[in-house]
Amino acid sequence: MPHPPKVLISDALSDAAVQIFRDRGIAVDFRPELGRDKDALLDAIGDYDGLAIRSATKVTAKLLAQASRLKVIGRAGIGVDNVDVPAATAKGVIVMNTPFGNAITTAEHAIAMMFALARQIPQADASTQAGKWEKNRFMGVELTGKTLGVIGCGNIGAVVADRAIGLKLKVVAYDPFLTPERAFELGVEKVELDALLARADILTLHVPVTERTRNLLSAETLAKTKPGVRIINCARGGLVDEAALRALLESGHVAGAAFDVFATEPATENPLFGHPDVVCTPHLGAATAEAQANVALQVAEQMADYLVTGAIANAVNVPAISAEEAPRLKPFVALSEKLGSFLGQLTDAPIRGIRITYEGAVAGMNTRALTAAAVTGVLRPILADVNMVSAPAIARERGIVVEEVKREGGASDYESVVRIAVDAEDLVRDAAGTVFHDGKPRVIEIRGIGIDAVLSPHMLYVPNHDRPGFVGSFGTVLGEAGVNMATFALGRAEKGGDAIAFVAVDGPVSAEVLEAIAAIPQVKRVRPVRF
Repeated sequence: MPHPPKVLISDALSDAAVQIFRDRGIAVDFRPELGRDKDALLDAIGDYDGLAIRSATKVTAKLLAQASRLKVIGRAGIGVDNVDVPAATAKGVIVMNTPFGNAITTAEHAIAMMFALARQIPQADASTQAGKWEKNRFMGVELTGKTLGVIGCGNIGAVVADRAIGLKLKVVAYDPFLTPERAFELGVEKVELDALLARADILTLHVPVTERTRNLLSAETLAKTKPGVRIINCARGGLVDEAALRALLESGHVAGAAFDVFATEPATENPLFGHPDVVCTPHLGAATAEAQANVALQVAEQMADYLVTGAIANAVNVPAISAEEAPRLKPFVALSEKLGSFLGQLTDAPIRGIRITYEGAVAGMNTRALTAAAVTGVLRPILADVNMVSAPAIARERGIVVEEVKREGGASDYESVVRIAVDAEDLVRDAAGTVFHDGKPRVIEIRGIGIDAVLSPHMLYVPNHDRPGFVGSFGTVLGEAGVNMATFALGRAEKGGDAIAFVAVDGPVSAEVLEAIAAIPQVKRVRPVRF
């Protein structure tokens, strides 16, 4: 007879969250001390089906190897940086988060930081409590009429924009996914990054850390900011080059900075510390009683639902799929996400729409999960925290039109075909794929050009001119660099016309090698793609 489910709570969660588990017939142990004692947690984890955490508990591959019964991890909050998600996926453990519970609280903290910077409140408080009464030292600035630049106008950024408009600031926003219609609805002016940097009196960041956004405010981009700008980061450490920012604070180009997050945390030292025009808080964006209660209750409900009924909500590593349809559907989920990811990695311009066409037998399946997977793939290169549950809502929020087309009457030479077209402001990018009998996703068409490519972790996408010598030159560049090719797929529209190469390699390719490939006369461009 199977044992009743049992959950360990290894970080501080509210009593109400604990009660949710008990009310659903789930045994629960509340041991928040284990979040900071990895050896004790390692000894205990084998007894539990569920693990509820905040940020203190580190779920490593080593811990997962000991978690013989574990089925689900619930993170009360949005970030799952403290969970080895690939290891959990390989172990068959579902990882859930609560992506929307902290939005209001984090947005309010950013607004509070804006006021603190404008009126030097922390510095004036320290001076006054020291008995100095330096009334003439602290000359602030009014916020009314100033321009606030919001980088990232998603769930949190939109709340910040709304509050700022209420405070009579003018708001300009940079977000590749923000449509003109959504910008109009929010009351913000959509601009490119350089224009935002040049115009913003105050700049606030609300994007995740991805390969594209890491050091988004680098020495180069910070130099483009308006003299006297004030910069706020309540999003994620690593978005700003802190040493470069310190230099601009020293020169007076940047008037002040307010940071709640840092490249290295806990931040016991940092280039920004000690500057008189910098305000720092210890990652308090989600630190309100309301937000902590909301995410704790939400994660408890989600975990309880899964353990009792099998329902999956806000999972970062699996879509919502029933047990009956899983074996047949899962290969097409993988295909849809990887096709979407491929197109998302090629798309730098703002996205207006995503169209997914299902042809043949796949059109009769549960395409809702497939569409969610496709949208997740398209959005994830920019929005690291997006998952198959949240992706459709995020697309709607940003005004991206998602369209499904089903054609059950056949799919050319294949039993089933999934086609995805990403309509961006510069052009439409499209690709198609199928699943062969081995269950592996294959790309069969890119930009209308037929191809047969197995998807691998590291690939190079190389649009080229169909001219003699390309293959030899390409192979020579990779060979001289010690880069090994796993598979090599070629396709062309017509003899002497447009062609593509989609090549699997054994690991990441350096920038120098990419430059050498781009210099081959027949090559139009080269893009590394990761799956």
